[in-house]
Amino acid sequence: MDDHSEVTAGESGDPGDDGPSYGIGAVARRLGVPAPTLRTWNLRYGIGPSRRSPGGHRRYDAADLVRLETMNRLIKAGLPPAEAAQAALNTRGAAAPLPEVGAGTPARVASSAVLARAALNLDAVAVVEHLDAALAAHGVAWTWERLALPVLDAICRRQETTGAGVEIEHLFSERLLSALSRLTGRPADPAHPRPVLLACAEDDQHSLPVYALAATLTSAHRLETRVLGPRTPYSALGDAMRRLGPVAVFVWSQLEATGDPAPLQRLPVLRPASRIVLGGPGWGDRRPPAGVARAHSLADAVTQVLAALG
Repeated sequence: MDDHSEVTAGESGDPGDDGPSYGIGAVARRLGVPAPTLRTWNLRYGIGPSRRSPGGHRRYDAADLVRLETMNRLIKAGLPPAEAAQAALNTRGAAAPLPEVGAGTPARVASSAVLARAALNLDAVAVVEHLDAALAAHGVAWTWERLALPVLDAICRRQETTGAGVEIEHLFSERLLSALSRLTGRPADPAHPRPVLLACAEDDQHSLPVYALAATLTSAHRLETRVLGPRTPYSALGDAMRRLGPVAVFVWSQLEATGDPAPLQRLPVLRPASRIVLGGPGWGDRRPPAGVARAHSLADAVTQVLAALG
């Protein structure tokens, strides 16, 4: 059996290892990344197959696959390959068995124009189908940045021009929130024992970016996420921190009126510590308290949270 075969159980040569192993061809088809690129990632960044078959061929195991999927999603989210590789190397755990080529693969992924048209027609079924197809094929980060944000921008520009279309924004936002919410929570085998806590700043109701980050952390990095949602009082956030002991806390502010960093100083100091990360344009140029990090994109927020894992 050569290195382009699909899936083989227990081919690492280690009699104590009975997990599946994957050929480079199967991995390339799953990720949509050419085999030469996978070889380059192995040579440059050390993310490659860690097993050998009885015939001496290099094979990817489940943990290798998790790292490759993580690196691929971070690159699609805009992170440079070297940084994506470093973040992926911190990922632990196993992947699900590799499906057969074509099995469960969406027939097509809509463009942002097609998705916007479905929203404009208030076609909730089509919106859900397109979002689910994109999430399954490309993951949360790609769907958020390549589909959701352009559609939301088009809807908002239409509202500014015509003064109408609130119902379009509400339908699309609600369906997007539902799709992202399904991908948050506690994974079957969390990569870290402590959860990540996410919330909107007090009086801020723009929760979609919070759910996009939570879904990315859970689906791509197997981190447990707890989302408190919009308009979270800082007193409630502090209480949740004491009860959950999160490894990281993410706070989103969309508007300048909600981006006051002063209340952050009243959040509890935990042992072990929780890394606090701020996201969103509402914080502006205001300086956060000492030890509080700023994230300027979804990929940056992922990197900041992963840095808290130690």
